[in-house]
Amino acid sequence: MRAALVDRYGTPEVLRIADVPRPEPGADEVLLRVVAAAVTSADARIRAARFPAGFGIPARLVFGLRRPRRPILGSAFSGVIESVGTLVSDFVPGDEVCAMTGMAMGAHAEFLALAARKLVRKPAAVSHQDAAGVLFGGTTALYFLSEKAALRAGMSVLVNGASGAVGTNAVQLARHWGAKVTGVCSGANAELVRRLGADRVIDYQRTELSGVAERFDVVLDTVGNLSMASGRRLLTPQGRLLLAVAGLGETIRARGNVAAGAAPERVADVERLLQLVAGTSIEVVHERSFELADIALAHRLVDSGRKRGNVLVCPDPSAH
Repeated sequence: MRAALVDRYGTPEVLRIADVPRPEPGADEVLLRVVAAAVTSADARIRAARFPAGFGIPARLVFGLRRPRRPILGSAFSGVIESVGTLVSDFVPGDEVCAMTGMAMGAHAEFLALAARKLVRKPAAVSHQDAAGVLFGGTTALYFLSEKAALRAGMSVLVNGASGAVGTNAVQLARHWGAKVTGVCSGANAELVRRLGADRVIDYQRTELSGVAERFDVVLDTVGNLSMASGRRLLTPQGRLLLAVAGLGETIRARGNVAAGAAPERVADVERLLQLVAGTSIEVVHERSFELADIALAHRLVDSGRKRGNVLVCPDPSAH
């Protein structure tokens, strides 16, 4: 099968397409044909060994000291089951599913093997591209807004980085739950963020957040350019600061009205998001879809920091 390999850390040019053995599913696994997979900021960070402050050494210990321990990146995908292991009874070949692979990664390839317990059936009303696109940003936005902020109707929310993968989902989820949403993005993306449900848009190129007088019940930073101090200054007395991107120091010190850390990958969250997409409560925003051979271009777009929503790669040419 064809796969995108990262044999060493570096720029997008380190990616190469190679023929590798097709994985064999274990007894509790399924073999999947990948139709669409997201190329996320997490993929780009691992490829470049560019981790938030303080995470450099711990991340290298996890992902590989001198080169990626798992050369096939990609953790959010949608596809079709090719075969099932002997202990799998809930799925059959031909089922359309999506999932997040976690530390195993491996989705930037034509096929992957994955434990059946991680799979979620893709609703017929949701395309493979939308299913793959909503997972990374959607689960992060859902976790922080629902669990860490207990967001409810009438609350005010500031989403910093409102046009990205996490931000586009956060704006829509907050609107869906009846919150008043302010999105921070570039002026070029203001119309998109308003269409997704923001009541107000702040163009960060014109207005510094430090100069914003308004205070918010929830501040969600998806960019990583708010510190605990600068973020807290934007809060109401009972407000919550959510750092979806934070350095090691801030992650350790996050307590009280500050939450930080990675969002869990839970089947129930994926199912919830897919139902919202199927019911048109969430629009999955895609910047662009690439063929597997052009995955370096996808990484370059993610590295630019200017993508709108999600970037996808489609190992199955018929789905591109």
